[in-house]
Amino acid sequence: MTMRITAVIAALLVVGNVFAVPFLPTDDAQVLEHLPGRNTAQFRELKSLQAAAAQAPNDLTRAAALATGYIRASRLEGDPRFLGYAQAALAPWWKDPAAPTAVLILRATILQSSHQFDAAVANLNTVLQRAPRNAQALLTRATVLTVQGKYSPAREDCTRLFGIAPEIYAVICATAIDGVTGKASAAYAGLQRTLLALPHVDGAAAVWGQTLLGEIAHRHGDSADEGHFRAALSAGDKDLYLLGAYCDWLLDQGRAAEVIPLLQNETRVDPLLLRLALAQQALKRPEAAASIETLRARFEASHARGDTVHQRENARFELFLRGDPRRALPYAVANWQVQREPADLRILAEAAAAANDVAALETVRRWLTETGLEYEAVAALVGSGSKAQ
Repeated sequence: MTMRITAVIAALLVVGNVFAVPFLPTDDAQVLEHLPGRNTAQFRELKSLQAAAAQAPNDLTRAAALATGYIRASRLEGDPRFLGYAQAALAPWWKDPAAPTAVLILRATILQSSHQFDAAVANLNTVLQRAPRNAQALLTRATVLTVQGKYSPAREDCTRLFGIAPEIYAVICATAIDGVTGKASAAYAGLQRTLLALPHVDGAAAVWGQTLLGEIAHRHGDSADEGHFRAALSAGDKDLYLLGAYCDWLLDQGRAAEVIPLLQNETRVDPLLLRLALAQQALKRPEAAASIETLRARFEASHARGDTVHQRENARFELFLRGDPRRALPYAVANWQVQREPADLRILAEAAAAANDVAALETVRRWLTETGLEYEAVAALVGSGSKAQ
């Protein structure tokens, strides 16, 4: 999920003067080799702004611009090293509990990327104690709380956004919660109306909104889902979360062949390489073996580092690419302790069903009952009978 939160936050940094931190992308020479070619406008802008920040490393405005650029690069490239560089750019203020508001928001962004959600929320709490109407902090906190399954406080933040943030962001915020708490049909219709009614919706909001509509429709088995994913793909910059969600949909439809061209150039990103490997395996492509081996090596390396960010993907890898539900289930359970999105519930249900783990299946069944989440594929796995409205 960190790709989605980072995408959300990166989008907020470019919305305009409603938010506190300006969008001034930048980078340094080491990282630029991973970005688009040297002749692109993005490369030239990044290089220029990095040089400006290097001239005054203790200048907050320049450091915040540099960190923001790294965060945007992480969204576009899916490379977690950019977030480490963003932290380094904020080094003079990183451990300061009374850091400026711009630093606190950027720090929260970086912390959530490594699943330090509580620490991220603590930084945002400080911002909102200073400035209760800071829209960027409200939306970011609501998004993180939603990932954690803490829907009541998240909903409060979404409500506070109305009249502060652009309307579309407030509606998307509320839809993300209503869509997983038994109000999916009404939430879907409301967001769709808003997207059609507003005279202008920026690209970032259009991507987020259409992706969310696609995911709600997908969980309901609604045939409108593909249209939303395609609309999102054409609405803005490359979005790695969207690519993953759309490819999951394609895999569910038995359309693995369409996944290959979408992801064949995105193999640096572990969650996308996983989906590529699933497609290759489904098609019995010989290159599946190499993709699986690359994933195995990457997951082993992340375990050696103590990195637990991709436990959801690790569970899918063990269950579907290695056929080992007993190895998959602990990853799915550990992931569920940290983040509780529908995709996290689904892999928990899939691993639990394959391993015939009654306790884990009961956890899934209880969550469906308590939240009202409507997810046909998960309901079928646990036999809950929960259906879309």
